[in-house]
Amino acid sequence: MSAHSRVVNKRRETITALPLYYSGQLLKKNTSEKDFKSYYGELRGATLFLYDDESKDTYIEKLDLEQLTSMVSNCPYHRQTPTIFTLSLRTEEVQLKMDNPYTGEEWRAYILTMVKKKIPGDLQLLPGPMILLLDALAREKARNSTESHPPLPPRPSFLPSTTSSPSSQPADDHPDYIPPDQPACFFDVTRQEAERMLEANPEYGGIILRPSSLNNIYAVTIRQLTPRGPVMKNYRVACTNSGYAIELLTPVTVSSIDEVLKFFIEKSQSRPYETSEPYDFLIEVPPAPKCISITSPKPKTVPKAEVAPMLRPQIQKERKLFLIKPEENEYVVPEDHSSDYQNLRLETQAYNTYL
Repeated sequence: MSAHSRVVNKRRETITALPLYYSGQLLKKNTSEKDFKSYYGELRGATLFLYDDESKDTYIEKLDLEQLTSMVSNCPYHRQTPTIFTLSLRTEEVQLKMDNPYTGEEWRAYILTMVKKKIPGDLQLLPGPMILLLDALAREKARNSTESHPPLPPRPSFLPSTTSSPSSQPADDHPDYIPPDQPACFFDVTRQEAERMLEANPEYGGIILRPSSLNNIYAVTIRQLTPRGPVMKNYRVACTNSGYAIELLTPVTVSSIDEVLKFFIEKSQSRPYETSEPYDFLIEVPPAPKCISITSPKPKTVPKAEVAPMLRPQIQKERKLFLIKPEENEYVVPEDHSSDYQNLRLETQAYNTYL
């Protein structure tokens, strides 16, 4: 037996901690999906909570409309056609469909009023719904002005500012910088960059802690293995004066960022993402330049002359004269036509004739 509607509403208010401004049946899908799915929706503050049906006290999905950048109707306002809105958020784009055009206009009125904190000027509402809308706007303004939130600590200097100019340094210029007192799995990256890191290097781990696009908010990106395969999930962790609040269906508060990481390690059965830098173990000696010889130079050899040097004729004959050993009583006269040798021959012949 389902609980009474009052009990269900009380439980929802306790879980969400936000006042209810508008509710009703609607259809919802992401722009990448083909078919719409039916939900029971509640607009509490500037957050749209979606339930399987009206009897459920725990929502299965929520849309943070504070991140709404535009809300466009895919078809003009007609009495006989369903109304389809495309909601462009910072992180996703969804479509809401209402079969009743009057209901669709009321949803549009409450969503834009709660986000902008003023009533749009192009509404087509009857006086009764307009009075209810004015009352809801007054309650929301009073809640924002009087609600006592615990003071948030100042935004750490290492977290990127949401009001930074387009010319400021992008977050992925120093993705490996780890601020003081931060876990090794903290990276100053966006959601898309964190998911790409986990997808490309699953061996490094499956949990990345990163800054959120909102002030004083961390985000945790997890690559979790399921029977259908690995899936990417993102969670928000708010900084408060009492610690860190993990935004789940049942919020969890811990005292330190290390305990936040420990909580996700236990619940996801994964480990923190830590990069591994390889190291070398051998120093190679570079080769010597080709223009420098590291060996002793060989002695330079002088080639031998192919032709022996010629001696002067007279020197040759003198050498022959002294080298030939003469026989006994025999005189050796060099064959030369010079006058000295010619005279010596004549004297020799005269002596022999006399004997």
